[in-house]
Amino acid sequence: MSSNRKICVVTGTRAEYGLLAPLMSLLKQDSEIDFQLVVTGAHLSAQHGSTIKFIEQDGFTADALVDLELSDDSVLEIAHALGRATSQLADAFAKLKPDLLVILGDRYEILGAAQAALILGIPIAHIHGGEVTTGAFDDSIRHSITKMSNLHFCAAEDYQTRLIQLGESPNTVFNVGALGVDALLNLEKMTRDELASVIGIEIQKELLLVTVHPTTRSEMSMTTEITELLAALDHFAHATIVFTGVNADPGYKYVHDEITKFVLREPKRRVLYKSLGQKNYLNLMRIADVVIGNSSSGIIEAPALHVPTVNIGTRQDGRLRADSIIDCKFGHDEIRTAIETALSPSWKARCLATTSKYGSGDTANSIADTLKNAKLTTQKIFFDNF
Repeated sequence: MSSNRKICVVTGTRAEYGLLAPLMSLLKQDSEIDFQLVVTGAHLSAQHGSTIKFIEQDGFTADALVDLELSDDSVLEIAHALGRATSQLADAFAKLKPDLLVILGDRYEILGAAQAALILGIPIAHIHGGEVTTGAFDDSIRHSITKMSNLHFCAAEDYQTRLIQLGESPNTVFNVGALGVDALLNLEKMTRDELASVIGIEIQKELLLVTVHPTTRSEMSMTTEITELLAALDHFAHATIVFTGVNADPGYKYVHDEITKFVLREPKRRVLYKSLGQKNYLNLMRIADVVIGNSSSGIIEAPALHVPTVNIGTRQDGRLRADSIIDCKFGHDEIRTAIETALSPSWKARCLATTSKYGSGDTANSIADTLKNAKLTTQKIFFDNF
């Protein structure tokens, strides 16, 4: 019987997998680690692009598949899915018997994984804790996962400090930077023509890369938010506009359907992709004139590529900001003005001088080394730091 440490990674979305993939590769290649993989959530949903195909294309094989069988996008159904995630992931962990569970982020299926592991007595390593996003219920989920976790990998010093403020012992909290920055440093670059072939339309001089997800805590209705965004984008008549898929959050179907109708009105210069895959997405970001929406990639990855970001609404409120980011509300005039500013030569020059707030790389190696060598325990003592 192997005496190797069994490390199990759970992934539920394309975006989170794109961040985890380099770390997963290191764990899989290490002869002293028995790597395990559990795939769940949107990866197994045809409506969200069946993104398990990207995982398999990268050479990974799932040790367990946990299909949450989402029937609709209501808050009640998401709450039911959380229950199913906890139950079915518990069954998977009971069979796999990992020594350590690795999870990233703040989605409800990841909360289910943490709850299951906590009850089963499996130590948890959590990546991207300590951050604040007051515009989404993800914020509460993230802090809840922190309190269930035993090892913490933060993307910035401010977040490391916040976790210690939350009572986590300093010797369990590591400031390693963001895995997304790692991915950029190791990105296999693609030409503009190669990317045009991928998305199926010609890429004009102005390329707008748009990712918008439902804002789960907002005073403005989701219908108003997407209407205002699309009205603003309508003003950029000569730009190529690439939309990426909508997260499986409450209300995603309406957002997806409205974007689909918007794309169909100008199919030669607009496209919606449920999932581009990490390589294609980051390459499109690399050549984009501006990244638009309310995704964390506009906050973390885009500044590292010196690409302007128009961050809309409150979904990312609380995250550290580079000075390449323009924040605005969900009003079509404000969004239009922000995009015009981002496209201006003076703002592009500003972006070239931007430095990342989320580290400078080698994050995956740092995390892998700690996962392999850290003392594992589920015992926690609240660290009073006053």
